[in-house]
Amino acid sequence: MLRLFPTNDATPAPESDRLILRDPVGGDVRELIAHSESLRGVVEKARQIAASKVPVLILGESGTGKELIARLIHEQSPRARHRLVQVNCAAFSETLIESELFGHEKGAFTGADQRHIGYFERAHEGSLLLDEVGEMPAKLQAKLLRILEEEAFERVGGEIMLKVDVRIIATTNRELEQETAHGAFRRDLYYRLNAMQLHVPPLRSRPQDIVPLAHYFIEKFGREGPVQVTSIAPRAMELLLAYSWPGNVRQLRNVIHYACVVARGSCIGATDLPPLRDPAVESLAPTHNQTLAEIERRLILETLREVGGNKTAAALRLGVTARTLQNKLKRYRAEDAA
Repeated sequence: MLRLFPTNDATPAPESDRLILRDPVGGDVRELIAHSESLRGVVEKARQIAASKVPVLILGESGTGKELIARLIHEQSPRARHRLVQVNCAAFSETLIESELFGHEKGAFTGADQRHIGYFERAHEGSLLLDEVGEMPAKLQAKLLRILEEEAFERVGGEIMLKVDVRIIATTNRELEQETAHGAFRRDLYYRLNAMQLHVPPLRSRPQDIVPLAHYFIEKFGREGPVQVTSIAPRAMELLLAYSWPGNVRQLRNVIHYACVVARGSCIGATDLPPLRDPAVESLAPTHNQTLAEIERRLILETLREVGGNKTAAALRLGVTARTLQNKLKRYRAEDAA
């Protein structure tokens, strides 16, 4: 079951949308915070394609929430009364993942002392989430393609063809289209998985989500420290908004969790946050023969790129006023046009 409702609690966060995702089989509950226009667009598209049976490929950096979008698709689909089975393709060796995906018969290999039912059979009439599908070995890519085409497979060591009705949802943080060009991923499988594509934007390109996410995580972890944490100071929030979040929502979650544990009062201050090192900015070391103005321009433009063009976030991160930043950008445009 999924419910969409506006939060309007006592926290000083702006009103945001929460998607409550409930697994009808396991009873697990997750929440997806969607306040920015870009993420709302992804949510709306996920709802539109949920009713279809075609495979879905969800792209995005690690920690952006691709798994939650996959859950949303499943729970909005006619398959919601059945299982969403998740497998991390990067967590198993090449020999083990085949047995885990397709199962094996007793005696199929040394140690196979009984029949094992794989993920595909467990997901029958439901959905199968192939997390980080770009890590799948080439041999299994061919077998997965066959299943998508025939909707049937054999267990390892088996001879009986088993029919299966499964909707495939795949996620990856890789550029699979580029990997097909280098032969690292099968082109035909890519096109089958890419029947429907969603791209979850990185957190740096949707800073509107940072405030509601921070308050949500405070609600979640606020009771874990020596005192109950209920809010965050303006300066601390400014630091969160100015950061580029290379680890995305997962990193923000860990930062707030840490702050809730070490905070000495009910309000998270700037000193309660862990050091926020930004590899993007640290990599902007001056090169030979660059003037100070050139270095400044490079830093400003790179910072804007990292925050998805958001001038307010870029100004906060650079420690200048929005007007100063706007004037510099205007000058750069004039220089480029000259």
